[in-house]
Amino acid sequence: MDPSEHLFRRESGRLVAALTRVFGVHNLALAEDVVQHAFCRAMEVWKFRGVPENPSAWLMATAKNRALDVLRRQHAARSFAPELGRLLDSEWTLAPAVEELLAPNALKDNLLRMMFSCCHPALAQESQVALILNILCGFSVSEVGSAFVSGHAAIEKRIQRAKKVLAQSKHLFDVALPSDFSARLPAVHRALYLLFNEGYHGASAAHAVRIELCREAIRLVTILLEHPAGTTSKSYALSALMHLNAARLPARVDGAGNLITLFHQDRSLWNRELMLEGFRFLELSATGHEVTEYHIEAAIAAAHSTALRAEDTDWKVIVALYDTLMQIHPSPVVALNRAIAVAQDQGPARGIAEIEAIEDRDRLADYPFYPAALGELELRRGQRDLARDHFQAARSLARNPMERRFLDQRIGACSK
Repeated sequence: MDPSEHLFRRESGRLVAALTRVFGVHNLALAEDVVQHAFCRAMEVWKFRGVPENPSAWLMATAKNRALDVLRRQHAARSFAPELGRLLDSEWTLAPAVEELLAPNALKDNLLRMMFSCCHPALAQESQVALILNILCGFSVSEVGSAFVSGHAAIEKRIQRAKKVLAQSKHLFDVALPSDFSARLPAVHRALYLLFNEGYHGASAAHAVRIELCREAIRLVTILLEHPAGTTSKSYALSALMHLNAARLPARVDGAGNLITLFHQDRSLWNRELMLEGFRFLELSATGHEVTEYHIEAAIAAAHSTALRAEDTDWKVIVALYDTLMQIHPSPVVALNRAIAVAQDQGPARGIAEIEAIEDRDRLADYPFYPAALGELELRRGQRDLARDHFQAARSLARNPMERRFLDQRIGACSK
């Protein structure tokens, strides 16, 4: 196991959240430095001794020891979390206080505090989301840029500015007294949605599907749902969407690492347990009066899940759901997906017309599945040369080897 990749993704958020509880949010950079030190130490030690039986506990213990060293050396020159107060003055009280703040039963509370601290009302929602993805979910600046379809330099500046705003406070958000919990909740929802999407069909240069990101998003939304104020209709809908889509992950890639479209997946591979959980959360999401984009997207995923075969899909229902989604949360990508559904229901010519009618279509210029969709529809109506041109355009935009191999196959299909 490579601690710089999978373990960093899985553990960095909880470590930074825990250490920020110790140092104070104004010392966020110090918390991140201590976490980085723990990972560097892991790479040095594990190279010779092997990965320990419980790498998470090893990393937490290493980070805790480093934090104690920092507190002992710097407490006279630096202010730390108000929770430590006078406890810093004595070794008898310092170590137990840090032990309590970093105890396993405090980890979920720490994660929630950090989630909602990142959603500071002085920050625009995109900056709030970028902070959560970067600090709590372990996204690199480039990965955050991919999630926002934005450049590296712009995202780096946005994150740095947001961290400065966050550092002006000495307290993490108190989830025990959530006076503005509901005001910050939408940004948390959006961040977790983007985290899952980056794993499910993101823009990684290495992989088209990253299951560990999907699992992390499900883990975080589960923690959110364990808090009384987090059990909203929208939270349930988001969880339903994640579970229903994650259920299809085992069939999205074949043994050779090639992408498989929804129409050609072996549906016997779909995870029935995750699917049932998705339906349960979707039912819970219907208890309120709110209908959000997450409700509609989950309903679309449910419609696909109930079809035993691709040809059994009720495309009229799916088109109607996309119509609703366009009303409450319109975007060029939603319009493209709607056009594909229309093509399944009314034929490829109608689908192409719907694609050509998309407003702000220029925003899809760098999105490989825009020309790929046109290629599929042209191929379906026998226009092989046009289809090949579209697939070649899509290949030039492909973001990773998986997408390129998939598009190579589609280009090859135009010659058959």
